Amino acid sequence: MLKVVVGLGVAAFVAISPPSRAGQHTFVPICARKLGPTGLSDGLASWYGEESQGSLTASGETFNMDAMTAAHPNLPLGTKIKVTNLRNHRSLVLRINDRGPFIPGRLLDVSRAAANRLGFMKSGKAWVHIEVLRRPRDSRYRLACPGACLYAMN
Repeated sequence: MLKVVVGLGVAAFVAISPPSRAGQHTFVPICARKLGPTGLSDGLASWYGEESQGSLTASGETFNMDAMTAAHPNLPLGTKIKVTNLRNHRSLVLRINDRGPFIPGRLLDVSRAAANRLGFMKSGKAWVHIEVLRRPRDSRYRLACPGACLYAMN
């Protein structure tokens, strides 16, 4: 009799338990930060230069610290943006050609030349305003729809 009661108890527990997730794929976001629908955003920018000079960027071109380029975590490669230093109001048009920054809390990495012209090369970072001017027209940069978020399977 005890075996029957225990057996019924286990059967009831299994019947009300949620299904197992073992062997099922889960998806985690690779890029979570997106610009708003207006294409405007404020955040902390930093710069990179000598340590990356000559290495390949995410777009496949060679990094040039004297070019007017930037790295952003999820804007399409080839996007033209207007960056304004919120402290001194200097503005500059840059092209996204790389991914980054990889430091939490930062929104943008700019080349050494861009940081110099924006006036934050010595300090290393600055609060900036970003405005998307033009999405890329080149088909090699169209990996996802504008505003889409990329997911990885683990």
